[in-house]
Amino acid sequence: MTDLAAPVTEGVAAETPRPQALLLTFFGGHVLDQGIHVATASVLDVLDRAGVSEHATRSTLSRMARRGLLRRVRQGRNVYIGLTPHSRAILHDGRRRIWEAGAVNRHWDGTWTLLGFSMPESWQRQRHALRSRLLWAGFGSLQSGLWIAPGTVDAAGLLDGLGTDGHVKVFQARALPPTHVAEVVAEAWDIERLAGHYRAFLSRWRDPEAQAPDSLARDLLLESDWLQTIRQDPRLPREHLPADWPAEPAQELFHNLSAELKPAANAIAAEVLDTITDAEADRLAAR
Repeated sequence: MTDLAAPVTEGVAAETPRPQALLLTFFGGHVLDQGIHVATASVLDVLDRAGVSEHATRSTLSRMARRGLLRRVRQGRNVYIGLTPHSRAILHDGRRRIWEAGAVNRHWDGTWTLLGFSMPESWQRQRHALRSRLLWAGFGSLQSGLWIAPGTVDAAGLLDGLGTDGHVKVFQARALPPTHVAEVVAEAWDIERLAGHYRAFLSRWRDPEAQAPDSLARDLLLESDWLQTIRQDPRLPREHLPADWPAEPAQELFHNLSAELKPAANAIAAEVLDTITDAEADRLAAR
Protein backbone atom coordinates (compact mmCIF):
# COMPACT_ATOMS: atom_id res chain seq x y z
CA MET A 1 0.00 0.00 0.00
CA THR A 2 1.20 3.52 -0.79
CA ASP A 3 2.42 5.51 2.22
CA LEU A 4 -0.41 8.04 2.51
CA ALA A 5 1.60 10.30 4.79
CA ALA A 6 4.58 10.54 2.43
CA PRO A 7 5.46 13.97 1.04
CA VAL A 8 4.21 14.70 -2.44
CA THR A 9 6.74 15.68 -5.06
CA GLU A 10 4.34 17.47 -7.39
CA GLY A 11 1.17 19.48 -7.05
CA VAL A 12 2.41 20.90 -3.73
CA ALA A 13 2.09 24.56 -4.61
CA ALA A 14 -1.32 25.83 -3.64
CA GLU A 15 -3.48 27.47 -6.24
CA THR A 16 -4.04 31.11 -5.39
CA PRO A 17 -7.04 31.01 -3.04
CA ARG A 18 -10.22 32.37 -4.53
CA PRO A 19 -10.90 35.91 -3.29
CA GLN A 20 -14.29 34.88 -1.89
CA ALA A 21 -12.71 32.12 0.20
CA LEU A 22 -10.21 34.58 1.67
CA LEU A 23 -12.91 37.19 2.26
CA LEU A 24 -15.11 34.71 4.08
CA THR A 25 -12.12 33.69 6.20
CA PHE A 26 -11.42 37.34 6.98
CA PHE A 27 -15.03 38.11 7.91
CA GLY A 28 -15.24 34.92 9.96
CA GLY A 29 -12.14 35.77 11.94
CA HIS A 30 -12.46 39.53 12.37
CA VAL A 31 -16.10 40.57 11.89
CA LEU A 32 -18.34 37.63 12.85
CA ASP A 33 -19.84 38.10 16.34
CA GLN A 34 -17.85 41.32 16.81
CA GLY A 35 -20.83 43.65 16.28
CA ILE A 36 -18.98 45.71 13.67
CA HIS A 37 -18.89 46.76 10.03
CA VAL A 38 -15.46 47.23 8.43
CA ALA A 39 -14.39 49.83 5.87
CA THR A 40 -13.90 48.67 2.30
CA ALA A 41 -10.45 50.28 2.28
CA SER A 42 -9.42 48.09 5.22
CA VAL A 43 -10.61 44.97 3.43
CA LEU A 44 -8.65 45.94 0.33
CA ASP A 45 -5.53 46.40 2.47
CA VAL A 46 -5.87 42.99 4.12
CA LEU A 47 -6.54 41.12 0.88
CA ASP A 48 -3.63 42.89 -0.81
CA ARG A 49 -1.36 41.48 1.90
CA ALA A 50 -2.63 38.01 0.93
CA GLY A 51 -1.87 38.58 -2.75
CA VAL A 52 -5.32 39.51 -4.07
CA SER A 53 -5.58 42.52 -6.38
CA GLU A 54 -7.81 45.50 -5.60
CA HIS A 55 -9.88 44.82 -8.71
CA ALA A 56 -10.48 41.18 -7.74
CA THR A 57 -11.41 42.13 -4.19
CA ARG A 58 -13.82 44.88 -5.26
CA SER A 59 -15.48 42.63 -7.84
CA THR A 60 -15.89 39.84 -5.30
CA LEU A 61 -17.31 42.16 -2.64
CA SER A 62 -19.87 43.46 -5.14
CA ARG A 63 -20.84 39.95 -6.16
CA MET A 64 -21.18 38.85 -2.53
CA ALA A 65 -23.38 41.86 -1.78
CA ARG A 66 -25.64 41.05 -4.74
CA ARG A 67 -26.00 37.50 -3.43
CA GLY A 68 -27.10 38.73 -0.01
CA LEU A 69 -23.86 37.78 1.77
CA LEU A 70 -22.81 41.32 2.64
CA ARG A 71 -24.47 44.57 3.70
CA ARG A 72 -23.00 47.95 2.74
CA VAL A 73 -23.59 51.37 4.30
CA ARG A 74 -21.97 54.72 3.51
CA GLN A 75 -20.55 57.26 5.93
CA GLY A 76 -19.25 60.26 4.02
CA ARG A 77 -16.79 58.98 1.45
CA ASN A 78 -16.31 55.65 3.21
CA VAL A 79 -18.27 52.45 2.63
CA TYR A 80 -18.54 49.99 5.49
CA ILE A 81 -19.31 46.30 5.04
CA GLY A 82 -21.15 44.04 7.45
CA LEU A 83 -22.58 40.55 7.53
CA THR A 84 -26.11 39.37 6.81
CA PRO A 85 -28.02 36.49 8.42
CA HIS A 86 -27.11 34.35 5.40
CA SER A 87 -23.37 34.98 5.65
CA ARG A 88 -23.42 34.58 9.43
CA ALA A 89 -24.94 31.11 9.02
CA ILE A 90 -22.25 30.16 6.48
CA LEU A 91 -19.46 31.45 8.70
CA HIS A 92 -20.77 29.74 11.83
CA ASP A 93 -20.91 26.49 9.86
CA GLY A 94 -17.31 26.97 8.74
CA ARG A 95 -16.25 27.70 12.31
CA ARG A 96 -17.97 24.55 13.51
CA ARG A 97 -16.34 22.51 10.75
CA ILE A 98 -12.86 23.79 11.59
CA TRP A 99 -12.88 23.98 15.37
CA GLU A 100 -15.53 21.48 16.50
CA ALA A 101 -16.01 18.68 13.96
CA GLY A 102 -12.38 18.50 12.91
CA ALA A 103 -10.84 16.43 10.14
CA VAL A 104 -10.84 13.04 11.85
CA ASN A 105 -14.10 11.15 12.42
CA ARG A 106 -13.54 9.11 15.58
CA HIS A 107 -17.16 9.12 16.76
CA TRP A 108 -19.00 7.38 13.95
CA ASP A 109 -22.00 5.43 15.28
CA GLY A 110 -22.16 2.92 12.43
CA THR A 111 -25.02 4.56 10.51
CA TRP A 112 -24.99 5.57 6.87
CA THR A 113 -27.23 7.87 4.86
CA LEU A 114 -28.23 6.30 1.55
CA LEU A 115 -29.65 8.38 -1.27
CA GLY A 116 -30.95 6.96 -4.52
CA PHE A 117 -32.32 8.89 -7.47
CA SER A 118 -33.79 8.21 -10.87
CA MET A 119 -34.58 11.11 -13.18
CA PRO A 120 -35.70 11.48 -16.78
CA GLU A 121 -32.86 11.70 -19.29
CA SER A 122 -33.93 15.26 -20.13
CA TRP A 123 -33.20 16.38 -16.55
CA GLN A 124 -29.48 16.86 -17.12
CA ARG A 125 -29.33 20.16 -15.24
CA GLN A 126 -31.06 18.74 -12.14
CA ARG A 127 -28.92 15.61 -12.23
CA HIS A 128 -25.72 17.65 -12.43
CA ALA A 129 -26.84 19.99 -9.63
CA LEU A 130 -27.76 17.06 -7.38
CA ARG A 131 -24.46 15.29 -7.96
CA SER A 132 -22.56 18.49 -7.19
CA ARG A 133 -24.43 18.89 -3.92
CA LEU A 134 -23.91 15.25 -3.00
CA LEU A 135 -20.16 15.52 -3.51
CA TRP A 136 -20.05 18.74 -1.48
CA ALA A 137 -22.00 17.06 1.34
CA GLY A 138 -19.53 14.17 1.52
CA PHE A 139 -21.43 11.51 -0.41
CA GLY A 140 -19.66 8.90 -2.50
CA SER A 141 -21.14 7.01 -5.44
CA LEU A 142 -21.62 3.36 -4.48
CA GLN A 143 -23.20 2.38 -7.77
CA SER A 144 -25.28 4.00 -10.50
CA GLY A 145 -27.87 6.23 -8.86
CA LEU A 146 -27.00 5.14 -5.30
CA TRP A 147 -24.93 7.43 -3.08
CA ILE A 148 -23.74 6.94 0.49
CA ALA A 149 -22.41 9.16 3.29
CA PRO A 150 -21.29 8.35 6.84
CA GLY A 151 -23.61 9.39 9.66
CA THR A 152 -26.80 11.43 9.38
CA VAL A 153 -27.12 13.97 6.58
CA ASP A 154 -29.83 16.65 6.37
CA ALA A 155 -31.29 15.45 3.09
CA ALA A 156 -34.12 18.00 3.13
CA GLY A 157 -31.62 20.86 3.19
CA LEU A 158 -29.49 19.13 0.58
CA LEU A 159 -32.40 18.83 -1.86
CA ASP A 160 -33.96 22.23 -1.19
CA GLY A 161 -34.82 24.09 -4.37
CA LEU A 162 -33.84 21.33 -6.80
CA GLY A 163 -37.37 20.32 -7.71
CA THR A 164 -36.52 16.63 -7.52
CA ASP A 165 -39.33 15.55 -5.19
CA GLY A 166 -40.61 12.11 -6.19
CA HIS A 167 -37.34 11.23 -7.90
CA VAL A 168 -35.13 10.88 -4.82
CA LYS A 169 -35.34 8.39 -1.96
CA VAL A 170 -33.33 8.69 1.27
CA PHE A 171 -32.69 6.07 3.96
CA GLN A 172 -30.61 5.53 7.04
CA ALA A 173 -28.93 2.14 7.22
CA ARG A 174 -26.28 -0.01 8.91
CA ALA A 175 -23.97 -2.45 7.18
CA LEU A 176 -24.69 -6.12 7.83
CA PRO A 177 -22.68 -9.25 6.96
CA PRO A 178 -21.35 -10.13 4.46
CA THR A 179 -20.78 -6.43 3.73
CA HIS A 180 -17.29 -5.18 4.61
CA VAL A 181 -17.32 -1.47 5.38
CA ALA A 182 -13.68 -1.01 4.33
CA GLU A 183 -14.60 -2.32 0.88
CA VAL A 184 -17.57 0.07 0.68
CA VAL A 185 -15.30 2.99 1.57
CA ALA A 186 -12.75 1.97 -1.07
CA GLU A 187 -15.47 1.62 -3.73
CA ALA A 188 -17.31 4.88 -3.04
CA TRP A 189 -14.38 7.27 -2.43
CA ASP A 190 -10.97 7.89 -3.95
CA ILE A 191 -8.97 7.47 -0.74
CA GLU A 192 -5.63 8.24 -2.38
CA ARG A 193 -6.94 11.52 -3.78
CA LEU A 194 -8.33 12.54 -0.37
CA ALA A 195 -5.01 11.70 1.26
CA GLY A 196 -3.23 13.75 -1.39
CA HIS A 197 -5.03 16.92 -0.30
CA TYR A 198 -3.67 16.49 3.23
CA ARG A 199 -0.17 15.63 2.04
CA ALA A 200 -0.18 18.75 -0.11
CA PHE A 201 -1.32 20.88 2.84
CA LEU A 202 1.52 19.49 4.95
CA SER A 203 4.04 20.28 2.23
CA ARG A 204 2.75 23.81 1.62
CA TRP A 205 2.84 24.82 5.26
CA ARG A 206 6.27 23.47 6.24
CA ASP A 207 7.50 27.05 5.81
CA PRO A 208 4.69 29.50 6.74
CA GLU A 209 6.89 32.55 6.19
CA ALA A 210 7.11 31.69 2.50
CA GLN A 211 3.35 32.03 2.13
CA ALA A 212 2.83 35.74 2.87
CA PRO A 213 4.67 38.82 4.24
CA ASP A 214 2.98 39.14 7.65
CA SER A 215 1.08 37.16 10.27
CA LEU A 216 -2.35 38.51 9.33
CA ALA A 217 -2.02 37.40 5.72
CA ARG A 218 -0.48 34.06 6.71
CA ASP A 219 -3.31 33.41 9.14
CA LEU A 220 -5.94 34.13 6.47
CA LEU A 221 -4.19 31.94 3.90
CA LEU A 222 -3.69 29.14 6.42
CA GLU A 223 -7.30 29.00 7.60
CA SER A 224 -8.72 29.40 4.09
CA ASP A 225 -6.45 26.62 2.81
CA TRP A 226 -7.37 24.34 5.70
CA LEU A 227 -11.11 24.89 5.27
CA GLN A 228 -10.91 24.12 1.55
CA THR A 229 -8.89 21.00 2.35
CA ILE A 230 -11.31 19.58 4.91
CA ARG A 231 -14.38 20.48 2.86
CA GLN A 232 -13.19 17.97 0.28
CA ASP A 233 -13.10 15.27 2.97
CA PRO A 234 -16.33 13.31 3.69
CA ARG A 235 -14.98 12.54 7.20
CA LEU A 236 -14.97 8.80 6.72
CA PRO A 237 -14.82 6.62 9.86
CA ARG A 238 -11.24 6.56 11.14
CA GLU A 239 -11.34 2.82 11.82
CA HIS A 240 -11.90 2.15 8.12
CA LEU A 241 -9.02 4.29 6.84
CA PRO A 242 -5.32 3.42 6.46
CA ALA A 243 -3.21 3.51 9.62
CA ASP A 244 -1.05 6.31 8.19
CA TRP A 245 -3.99 8.59 7.36
CA PRO A 246 -2.46 12.08 6.85
CA ALA A 247 -5.44 14.08 8.12
CA GLU A 248 -4.16 13.71 11.68
CA PRO A 249 -0.68 15.25 11.22
CA ALA A 250 -2.20 17.89 8.91
CA GLN A 251 -4.74 18.90 11.53
CA GLU A 252 -2.06 19.04 14.21
CA LEU A 253 0.06 21.29 11.99
CA PHE A 254 -2.90 23.57 11.31
CA HIS A 255 -3.74 23.95 15.01
CA ASN A 256 -0.11 24.61 15.97
CA LEU A 257 0.42 27.21 13.25
CA SER A 258 -2.89 28.89 13.98
CA ALA A 259 -2.01 29.21 17.67
CA GLU A 260 1.32 30.78 16.70
CA LEU A 261 -0.13 33.22 14.18
CA LYS A 262 -3.33 34.39 15.88
CA PRO A 263 -1.89 36.83 18.47
CA ALA A 264 0.17 38.76 15.92
CA ALA A 265 -2.59 38.54 13.28
CA ASN A 266 -5.16 39.98 15.69
CA ALA A 267 -2.77 42.75 16.70
CA ILE A 268 -2.24 43.76 13.07
CA ALA A 269 -5.98 43.64 12.41
CA ALA A 270 -6.68 45.89 15.42
CA GLU A 271 -4.20 48.39 14.02
CA VAL A 272 -5.27 48.47 10.38
CA LEU A 273 -9.04 47.91 10.43
CA ASP A 274 -11.33 50.93 10.30
CA THR A 275 -14.66 49.87 11.81
CA ILE A 276 -18.00 51.19 13.01
CA THR A 277 -20.48 49.40 15.24
CA ASP A 278 -23.49 47.58 13.85
CA ALA A 279 -25.66 50.11 15.70
CA GLU A 280 -23.95 52.95 13.86
CA ALA A 281 -24.43 51.08 10.58
CA ASP A 282 -28.14 50.70 11.34
CA ARG A 283 -28.47 54.46 11.91
CA LEU A 284 -26.68 55.20 8.63
CA ALA A 285 -28.90 52.76 6.74
CA ALA A 286 -32.03 54.37 8.20
CA ARG A 287 -31.18 57.85 6.93
